[in-house]
Amino acid sequence: MIWTLTVNPSLDYNLQLDDFREGAVNRSQKESVTAGGKGINVSLVLKNLGMASTALGFTGGWTGVKIESMLSKQGVDTDFVYLSDGNSRINVKIKSQTETEINANGPVIDAAHVEFLFMKLNSLCDGDILVLAGSIPSCLGSDFYTRIMKFLSDRKIDFIVDATGNLLLETLQYKPFLVKPNNHELGEIFGVKIETQEQALEYAKKLSEKGARNVLVSLAGDGAVLLAEDGSTYRCAAPKGTVVNSVGAGDSMVAGFIAGWIEKHDYEHALKMGISCGSASAFSEGLATFESAMDIFNNLA
Repeated sequence: MIWTLTVNPSLDYNLQLDDFREGAVNRSQKESVTAGGKGINVSLVLKNLGMASTALGFTGGWTGVKIESMLSKQGVDTDFVYLSDGNSRINVKIKSQTETEINANGPVIDAAHVEFLFMKLNSLCDGDILVLAGSIPSCLGSDFYTRIMKFLSDRKIDFIVDATGNLLLETLQYKPFLVKPNNHELGEIFGVKIETQEQALEYAKKLSEKGARNVLVSLAGDGAVLLAEDGSTYRCAAPKGTVVNSVGAGDSMVAGFIAGWIEKHDYEHALKMGISCGSASAFSEGLATFESAMDIFNNLA
């Protein structure tokens, strides 16, 4: 089974404006509301690709009920811990000349609800995939992902980690199957600027030496690279297209890689599926569909 964890999911209020002006009254041309969060995005794209997953995490209040309802209508299985106090957050995404995001903090999660989540995690079995994606609220501590990985360390779980900075680095001791930083996130870890595929592979190797089994690095318009567990390297150029919405593109890449790997257990195929899904999301207002991803995949070099 595939499981995704979104600790702090949201309702995303998406606003399209012709001209966003700070300090002035702005009127939108178009609005939409979507269920947001990195793990949730992975589950949604997997569903679009015909693969089932279960979305885990914490929800609360009327916004939490709405998140679960929206996911259910889109065919995504959920098993969230419902909080007794507080509301799941609402994030505002403004799309104009540039993209602007206003992300809320979200509810406080207490020890009793964390224990309930671990009870759910206890049902994971050998061979399952668990995607740990996104930031962690301060109430849970920066070691939350490593606590989960330690709890499940007696099982053969393939962990996929999409996180930044120390949150990512601390998970490497448990040898995650895949980590997916972008070039900026990878550069921040090592205090360098990464602009080329060769540089990305150089620093991907450093993550591999620290414990990551496979390292997938996205470089936006410069494509993506993969340093595989067996030491082989793979490169893929970015497909041509107009970026409409970058939100969820990285999560879509993770979903595509998972789907491609499960389909053929071939690194090159998984990388191409990853970049196809990531690009399909970036080139559209919503997340990648099977059709939009395969249109790109079939035209990759």
